Amino acid sequence: MKEITNKIRTNVYLDSDTKQKAHEIFKQYGLELNEALNIFLTQSILQRGIPFEIKIPNDETLETIKDVRTNKNMTKVNLEDLKS
Repeated sequence: MKEITNKIRTNVYLDSDTKQKAHEIFKQYGLELNEALNIFLTQSILQRGIPFEIKIPNDETLETIKDVRTNKNMTKVNLEDLKS
């Protein structure tokens, strides 16, 4: 990674659980959180937007997610049921 010579300090408020999980992932790549954020920002500049696709679920998907979270409208199935 190229050395950044004109550094500034920025405060970012993060969810503590999200930060910890991300830290563990980036650690596997030998990256610190600030380095990963710099990669994200650099890619955002190069892509002229968020460097990955973001989808907003449609109403049917949102309703299904809600049902799953509340264990509503769920039917037990097994592998044999799915095969037939």
